[in-house]
Formats: sequence, structure tokens, C-alpha cells
Amino acid sequence: MKIKFLGTGSAKTSLNRYHSSLLISSSNHNLLVDCGDGISKAILKQDIDFNSIDSVLISHFHADHYSGLPSLITQMKLFSRKNDLTILVHSSEKDFLKDFIFHSYLFTERMNFNLNIVSFDEGKEVVLADDFRFTSKLNSHLDKYKKYDKQNRLGFSSLSFLFEDNENSCIYTGDVGSESDLYLFEKQVRFYISEITHITPLALINLQQKQKPQILVLTHLDDETKEGLEVFNDKVLKSSEKYKILIAFDGLELNQST
Repeated sequence: MKIKFLGTGSAKTSLNRYHSSLLISSSNHNLLVDCGDGISKAILKQDIDFNSIDSVLISHFHADHYSGLPSLITQMKLFSRKNDLTILVHSSEKDFLKDFIFHSYLFTERMNFNLNIVSFDEGKEVVLADDFRFTSKLNSHLDKYKKYDKQNRLGFSSLSFLFEDNENSCIYTGDVGSESDLYLFEKQVRFYISEITHITPLALINLQQKQKPQILVLTHLDDETKEGLEVFNDKVLKSSEKYKILIAFDGLELNQST
């Protein structure tokens, strides 16, 4: 498993970081996780071939996690993509996503490749390739918005993920609503990737002590939080060598040798 951070910023637009996005690769499948505003430029900056992306997975429907999708599909069309593209979305959001793409004037009849929108349910394993799979669980990140949905139009599907291949495993929190969302998966993993905007550093230290991932990676950063996190990380590293905490940056790569 290889993980490349294309964007490590929060919802606040930054000149230094693109919005949250990961490219997770197994031996024969490249999965793009989240695709907010600017994703197409982020992909170009990291010298990634648009056509090498096999599928796109959306954690939830906040703009910084999905709004770049129409532009991404457009770029794939302009770069003469031929191979199929699969977009993976929670079953409660499939109809909205289909309408969103349609209302972006992206018609399948005008594309040179098949665009497949595939839905999944939380708790059920999704197999992407022989050596690559994921499982999702709902977290509480969107619960605070439910009171505004008087007509029950929204799915409120904010997801955390466990990714696995034949050698490594990774938990990605997506955006969370509370500390309890950090413990949706009990599995001890090599990489634990957590957002930092909606959770405290102390909660992540508690996570490190309880769940003991080999490497904890902090992402979804505001520009103004980076300096404080570096001080925090320095203190943690000095206090105990058993913690390995990385502050993500655009272009960071994780693999077996990390």
C-alpha cells in the first residue's frame, strides 16, 4: 500500500495546501479519496496521470471533500481517458451524486470512457482489486446539521474508512464529530490518518496510547494551526519514543519503508 497526500488543508482555502485528498495505491489499483475544489490542479502538481486513477471515493458531501469532482471528470475527458472510472459513494447519496454530475453537463453519451457510480453501505467490505479493499463506518460529523433538514432530503453519511491490502492497513477518519469517532475500528493498523480540525491533539494522544497505530498522521490543517502542531509534536517526540506522529503536507508519501 502506498499513500500520497494530494491535499492536506481544511475547508478554509489556502495558498499553501489543497483541500483534503489522498491517493491510495495497491499493486494494481489507484483510489482517490475525496476531491474538493482544486483537485485537478493538485493532481497536476504532483505529476499524476489523470488516467491512472481507477476510482474515486467520497467520504462525505461537504464542499471541500467533493466539489472538485465535475472538474476532475472534465479533465479526464479532455485528456482522452479511455478506461472506466468508478465513483464510490454511500448508498444514501447515490441519487444526489448522479444529479450533481448530470447538472454539471457531464453526459455519459459524450464521454470516451464509462463512468460508473457504485453505492455501498457502511460495515460491508468493498473489494476494489484482488489485493485491495475497504470497509466504512458512519461517524457523527454531520449530526449537528440534522435539525436544518426539515424535509429529510439529506443522507448525513459522513464516513470513516479502514483500507487493507495484503501487507498493510490504514484507518482514515474523514471528518469527525467527537473523540468517540476515532474508535470506530478496533483493528491495530500501520497507518492511522486523522483530521485535526475537529479534534484536539490530546484526543489523538489518547488514541495513540489506546489503539497503538505504528504511525499517526495528522491532516486537514488550517495554515494557522501548523506551527502549534509542530510544537505539540516536538514535545510528544521528546516525551516518549514509542510515538511516531507525522504532520502531513501536500506531496507526503507513505509506504512500507516509512
